[in-house]
Amino acid sequence: MRKTAQHRAVFSGYLGAQNLKMTRERQTILDGIDSLRGHFTADDLHLAIVRRKASVSRATVYRALEHLVASGIVQKVYVSDHDRGKALYERAHGRAHHEHMNCVRCGRIVEFSDEALERRQEHLCRRLGFKPIRHSLRIEGICRGCREER
Repeated sequence: MRKTAQHRAVFSGYLGAQNLKMTRERQTILDGIDSLRGHFTADDLHLAIVRRKASVSRATVYRALEHLVASGIVQKVYVSDHDRGKALYERAHGRAHHEHMNCVRCGRIVEFSDEALERRQEHLCRRLGFKPIRHSLRIEGICRGCREER
């Protein structure tokens, strides 16, 4: 099954459980997400939809993103200080777990995975009797490119 079909099935299931329907607008937004690469804002998504000659309001995009996050299709990564406080999102469904480093100067995002770090977090949760549901790690700093510019 292609990613778009998988995402549609997951999102339709979520919407059905919420007594909501898969509208044309929601499908258009889902298609827009599948066309994007990397991290994006709601405005980036709206622009991608407009470029595809589809008509969906910016407000509908924002509302749909809330449902897409709740369904697990999209993950809200964090609010970007570099991009004037806008939330950044990424596709989550079907992707391996990873963490983020964020350059506070240029806004660059570096994704990374570290098995030793994952094992340490699992160990800490067991030791403290904590059942994790999800986690994310964000390291803020200055990337190599910005450091070398100075």
